[in-house]
Amino acid sequence: MTFYYDVIVVGAGHAGCEAASAAARLGAKTCLITMDMNKIAQMSCNPAVGGIAKGQIVREIDALGGQMGIVTDMCSLQFRMLNRSKGPAVWSPRAQCDRGKFIWTWREILENTPNLSIWQDQVKELIVEKNYFNDNNKEIPIQKVKGVRTIMDAEFIAKTVIITAGTFLNGLMHIGRTKIQGGRCAEPAALMLTESIAETGIQYGRMKTGTPVRIDKRSVDFSQMEIQEGEDMTYGFSYMNTPRKLKQLPCWTCYTNKRVHEILHSGFNDSPLYNGQIQSIGPRYCPSIETKLHTFPDKEKHQLFLEPEGETTNEMYLNGFSSSLPIDIQIRALKEIPCFRNLSIYRPGYAIEYDYFNPTQLKHSLESKIVKNLFFAGQVNGTTGYEEAAGQGIVAGINAAINSSDGKLNHGEPFTLKRNEAYIGVLIDDLVTKGVDEPYRMFTSRAEYRILLRQDDADMRLTENSYKLGLASEERYRKLKIKKSKIEALTEFCNAFSLKPSLINDKLESIGTTPLRQGVKLSELIGRPQITINGIKEHIDTLNKKISKISDELNDNKLTDEIVEATEINIKYKGYIEREQQIAEKMLRLENIKIQGKFDYSNLTQISIEARQKLSAINPVTLAQASRIPGVSPSDINIMLVLMGR
Repeated sequence: MTFYYDVIVVGAGHAGCEAASAAARLGAKTCLITMDMNKIAQMSCNPAVGGIAKGQIVREIDALGGQMGIVTDMCSLQFRMLNRSKGPAVWSPRAQCDRGKFIWTWREILENTPNLSIWQDQVKELIVEKNYFNDNNKEIPIQKVKGVRTIMDAEFIAKTVIITAGTFLNGLMHIGRTKIQGGRCAEPAALMLTESIAETGIQYGRMKTGTPVRIDKRSVDFSQMEIQEGEDMTYGFSYMNTPRKLKQLPCWTCYTNKRVHEILHSGFNDSPLYNGQIQSIGPRYCPSIETKLHTFPDKEKHQLFLEPEGETTNEMYLNGFSSSLPIDIQIRALKEIPCFRNLSIYRPGYAIEYDYFNPTQLKHSLESKIVKNLFFAGQVNGTTGYEEAAGQGIVAGINAAINSSDGKLNHGEPFTLKRNEAYIGVLIDDLVTKGVDEPYRMFTSRAEYRILLRQDDADMRLTENSYKLGLASEERYRKLKIKKSKIEALTEFCNAFSLKPSLINDKLESIGTTPLRQGVKLSELIGRPQITINGIKEHIDTLNKKISKISDELNDNKLTDEIVEATEINIKYKGYIEREQQIAEKMLRLENIKIQGKFDYSNLTQISIEARQKLSAINPVTLAQASRIPGVSPSDINIMLVLMGR
């Protein structure tokens, strides 16, 4: 059988789901191919979404019109805003989710998305068309993807293909000295596809990740643990009013001890990480328990988090105990922790090795530089995490739809995000410019403009462009316009309203901040670190009435809270925000200097040899991108600027 589509998405993980959903909603006839329709958007490791910087990415996906934030809110068991004690630039939402409901919520969305079909099968090879042109009597190949073939010998012809295969490409699981082919526990590896892709000249390598033991809740002594409750559920990931269906459940914490460490050490001879069995590199920022012991030999204990896998299941996830040690070592060690004396598990932790493709071979649109209309997103690009995968997925899906629209969508121009526009922009620029030598995880520290890239303002940054593209809905855009106008009105009110000392000094003294000696504008008072709008509105009748009027007009408490919070942040951090915007605008001047195709780097003897090699390999589009390539110095950039002037 032969089938015809505009866009084929290979793999239904978090990248694949966002890619397929975006492409289909932009009008492309799309097919999502997955090995198991019952594992769509499976949370292979921790059943949680968000976290430091990751939560910002999910809010950006939502602002663009993606689905991850909506699904997360519908399946949340516990919500927390991390880093609340710090400034809003690093506030990061995180939600514990019901793993099973997350899968079926995503599947329901996909099955009811117009233009989207789902096919259960395994892709074994690319179909690539190769033509040649002569350049100085040398034949140069031009490759263009035409579709894929599956192990059922079904042929899918398409204008564009997106590879989002996660950890399945030649996946190999390790438990002690035992090795099992697979992409996840009890799921087969995807064989042959890597080799088919590599035939086009695309380079690949191997990476490693891991997951912890899953514990039966009935065997846990919770009296020996510390409870960790969730927070107020008025917050969420989606800017839309997503219904909350599940009750809040607590997480729990405990610690390893000296005896636990001794038992774990006794299994190191059989550890695939240390006996040479695993050669590939694992994630630095999500280390296994054996890596923690090796890296921090003097540390007497490590904190562990026991987290629910679902609302009704007894299965629990032991965060912080990722391991590939033998099964008996894992169980014996855990039984030395008081709360796990009578431990019963569902399955042990394991490590997994898989193929990835060097992301410097990609454009910022995530299209391959080597094969036209072939896109890559997710862990196959060397990243780790559901959120990083989904962020890439929505960008790849948008651009695949653009490429298949024959110039009708976005005038045929690729959709890309700059570093000052989104964490997703930082992520993709890091991948295609710097490449990876270990699984890439996003942190707030990777973003030089993080004051501009807060979790609270993702809709203000991204929704309008997404609406113009055709992805963000009319309802989403309408809410954005209302929100913008109300923030502006409330900010103007705070800048104009004069406050007398007699009205507020009692309150200021009670919270330990300096009383007023003379009248000030309300915005000046809100600028104090101890003051919040919600904390003082009851003492300022005019402000309270203003906010109540907004709430009554909108009839939406969540949106009202967002407006108040955004107004407060804009007032408190006005100077910092303006300064960072100025810095970003200066860098944009370099972003506007296009250099691709203007230099033969191999003959550019004025710059260093390393710079020549790196620039030739990556072939940056702009001078700003060139400046971010490791090995390219500021003096190299200055020389190129001079040459551009000539």
